[in-house]
Amino acid sequence: MTSPVLDGLAPRRRRLSPARFLAFAAGLAGLLATFLITTTNAEAAEVVVSQGKPATASSTETANGYQPGEAVDGNNGTRWASAWSASQWFQVDLGATTSVSRIAINWEAAYATAFTIQFSTNGSTYTNAYSTTTGTGGQQSIAATGSARYVRINLTTRALANYGYSFWEFQVFSGGTTTTPPTSPTTPTTPPTSSGGAKLLSYNKPARASSEQNDAQCNPCTADKAFDNDPASRWATNPTTGWVDPGWIYVDLGATAQVSQVVLQWDPAYGKAYQIQVSGDAANWTTIYSTTTGDGFKDVINATGSGRYVRMYGTARSSTYGYSLWEFSVYGTGGNPTTPPAKPADPTFPATRLVFADEFNGAAGSGVDTSKWTIDYGTGQNGEQEYYTNGQNAAMDGQGHLVMTARKETSNGRDYTSHRMNTGGKFTFQYGRVEARIKVPKGQGFWPAFWMMGADFLTGRPWPYNGEVDIMEVLGKDTFTSYSTLHAPMYNGGGGYGQSYKAAGGADLSADFHTWAAEWDSKGIKFFLDNTQVFYASKETVENTRGAWIYDHPFYIILNLAVGGDWPGAVDATTPFPSQMLVDYVRVYQ
Repeated sequence: MTSPVLDGLAPRRRRLSPARFLAFAAGLAGLLATFLITTTNAEAAEVVVSQGKPATASSTETANGYQPGEAVDGNNGTRWASAWSASQWFQVDLGATTSVSRIAINWEAAYATAFTIQFSTNGSTYTNAYSTTTGTGGQQSIAATGSARYVRINLTTRALANYGYSFWEFQVFSGGTTTTPPTSPTTPTTPPTSSGGAKLLSYNKPARASSEQNDAQCNPCTADKAFDNDPASRWATNPTTGWVDPGWIYVDLGATAQVSQVVLQWDPAYGKAYQIQVSGDAANWTTIYSTTTGDGFKDVINATGSGRYVRMYGTARSSTYGYSLWEFSVYGTGGNPTTPPAKPADPTFPATRLVFADEFNGAAGSGVDTSKWTIDYGTGQNGEQEYYTNGQNAAMDGQGHLVMTARKETSNGRDYTSHRMNTGGKFTFQYGRVEARIKVPKGQGFWPAFWMMGADFLTGRPWPYNGEVDIMEVLGKDTFTSYSTLHAPMYNGGGGYGQSYKAAGGADLSADFHTWAAEWDSKGIKFFLDNTQVFYASKETVENTRGAWIYDHPFYIILNLAVGGDWPGAVDATTPFPSQMLVDYVRVYQ
């Protein structure tokens, strides 16, 4: 099972400008320097005792990757993965008998629903410290206590029956306590939405900060962007004057409010030590929450206080960079709140109300229905070799299929032609089930895709800030494997959040039609191949482990057949031309 980040192989459908990429990379470097899953539900005296220690396992997925040591290296970008069978184990040797207070596991999508944690002082006799048959994956903090030199997890039931087990980090803690405080960011609480009680108070309210960034690298990253309810815009301190401590940002709620919760969605430039403060006059501040063990991503802080102004006051940065927040949301009562635009209601799945369909039932040789699709002609991105023509490479076959053809022919300076189209400007939607029945081509360099882009891309928001959802990608050189991936500012390109998977029985996806689908609501996106769920991107998991969730707005649909590119590689002498991608239908239900 390959990684949800696709091990550096995921496509980059749109490229960042060099300036934006440098800014992103700089922030990411700071994040990676401190990228542990240091769950803050223990006292400061608690320490990780497993990092860098020898680790062994029953198996690995491949001979050269996903080794046991990659789950104890303190890097959430590497992981251990087992062979694809049910009975597996993983073990870390702490080097000496140690008093264990807690186990923290950051699971990959291939998690265990049933497993036991065992302790041993000699590596041969083990005692059970914890067991479950109802594991749910994600980030898991386990209060398993005792003395051990060897800590083992025995894995017995897989969440994904066709794969093995995998986790990014397996951490053993010693010292402190295991009492979880109400403000633990690793056990997020859903922000209140009840109109009769606490509500969002900070939306579109005036804001001030210690400094702001507003330049070519971050334009604009002003204080108000943290309160606009848009997780793809952010506030950042100024790179000239603001990469110092302290750094702060506050919001004026318009009137005195009773604050009950604050939610921070950090950029990689997060606060390791910070306070949440309230004030009646923006001059005299009272601290209602403080931490010295901030670990970035999403912090849900259940803290109470009274004031018109609410401030994040950072005293220690996570890196040499400054402070940056995608969102700073304040909940409570009182104030003078502005109600944000209402979002659509979540669909009930299975969704049955058909809101878009193209069955491709036209006469043989007829073109694409331009009342539904925009022909997206021109050159491709990502090192692709083709020129997408203005409809000449797509036609109905008279049997209910759209035929998208890749040809070896010269056009507009390229040696190959193909087809790309989208529903931008014709049909966009937010939430529902989108599906397509497709037969993909086989051959080195082919790269068929069924995907979606945030509709704000069409009005000027650059990739990846608009969001991208790749429902299906297959490489012609390996038509047994498909990929589904999300792309956003903090996870994109080769670092996208997704999953690879195979069809039932290991079928060759180019041999027949298969149906790819995504069921999307405000809680996440489930991906399906032939009505079998293959991946679930949970909003809460993404916000707590990868970055802001930027998919709660309208998207449009794209179909294309790329020829060559950075990911599939160039065509070669074995690549068959012409080759076709056949589409039986595209449907959207709500």
